[in-house]
Amino acid sequence: LIDGDGDDWLYGDGGLDRPALTDNHKAARDWFAAEMRGRGYTVLVDAIGNLFGRIDLAGPDAPVVMIGSHLDSQPLGGRFDGAYGVIAGLAAVETFRREAVEPRCNYIIADWMNEEGARFQPSLLGSSVFAGAVPLDWALERRDRDGKSVAEELRHTGYAGSDAAPRPDLYLEVHIEGDDKMEKAGARIAPFLRHWGALKIRIEVTGEQNHTGPTPMQDRKDAVLGAAYIIAFVRELADTAADTLYSSVARLDVSPNSPNIVPGKAVLFAELRSPEPAMLEWSEARLRAALPALAARASVTAEIVAVDRRPAGRFDPRLVALSEAVADDFGYPRIRLDTIAGHDAVAVNAILPAIVVAVPSVGGVIHRNDEYTSPEDLAAGGDVLVEMIRRIDRSGGDLNLATETP
Repeated sequence: LIDGDGDDWLYGDGGLDRPALTDNHKAARDWFAAEMRGRGYTVLVDAIGNLFGRIDLAGPDAPVVMIGSHLDSQPLGGRFDGAYGVIAGLAAVETFRREAVEPRCNYIIADWMNEEGARFQPSLLGSSVFAGAVPLDWALERRDRDGKSVAEELRHTGYAGSDAAPRPDLYLEVHIEGDDKMEKAGARIAPFLRHWGALKIRIEVTGEQNHTGPTPMQDRKDAVLGAAYIIAFVRELADTAADTLYSSVARLDVSPNSPNIVPGKAVLFAELRSPEPAMLEWSEARLRAALPALAARASVTAEIVAVDRRPAGRFDPRLVALSEAVADDFGYPRIRLDTIAGHDAVAVNAILPAIVVAVPSVGGVIHRNDEYTSPEDLAAGGDVLVEMIRRIDRSGGDLNLATETP
């Protein structure tokens, strides 16, 4: 998905490293933009760096269907997460264009900026700006570990756009599942019914820098020790509310990060995920109440310095029904799922009808080098996406009509 002429972009273990606004990410986006231009799409880049390809097939006043996902990846991530949805979107529209029909809709392929949130936090940054969930200026000021801002890196990669973001009437996304529920059920298609809510919590633990040798143990104010107590408690929260709360602390920034220095500061990136707002409220309150005592065990202080909130919700039931009807017509076994992970469709769903349709992940693997979905399942997702487009287009963008049996 970079230059189209081989696997030279793959790492030796099959994974890739393409965090947002890195040179690798730029290369992938440059290739994809060129592919769209070469096929007659008008390429647009908005102020937060979302990349769009628009093709008007039905006139200026026709309904607009957007399909997409993202080309950025986790560090040392997999090949399918995000990229499949972008490429499948373009392939689906191109397949539809070749058919002998008179289109009634126009189409946009979207590559959202910084879906993963690996380099810049929070995740879903580009789609959240698009949906009005976060201010543009605030998003442009997000900084990575090295202090580089989104605005600076958009300019560096050539994706500091000035185009107005297009406004579609609905949004479709196909994605790998990232779990093994489909595989175990023998399903090939799964619309997501709900998206879980999430709290992305940044906690700053402050101790006192000192030498790891002569400093007496009882005098140490070890920020990492304090962080360890907090990390264990975040896990205990999920154990207390099994299956209704997922938690993690997957990133820890330590200062000065020397093996011979008692750490003076540690910043934790904690996440709490649940389908129920009340559970998120409960877990946040428990964490806030526990922090002082947890920090005191290590003679340090701890403070929550930022919370990014993503509400839970439901995807459009008409699009769910449409995806299921199409899967049934193809004879593809299907199940219904929730998505615990975030997707750009989650942000877009707040302002217009949206859906994520999943295909299986072998072994449930995602965000890892051996992430894999079979060609047959990738094709099944493409089949469903193309037929959804056909029925939506035939209805003139009316989702109530699109779900009727043709």
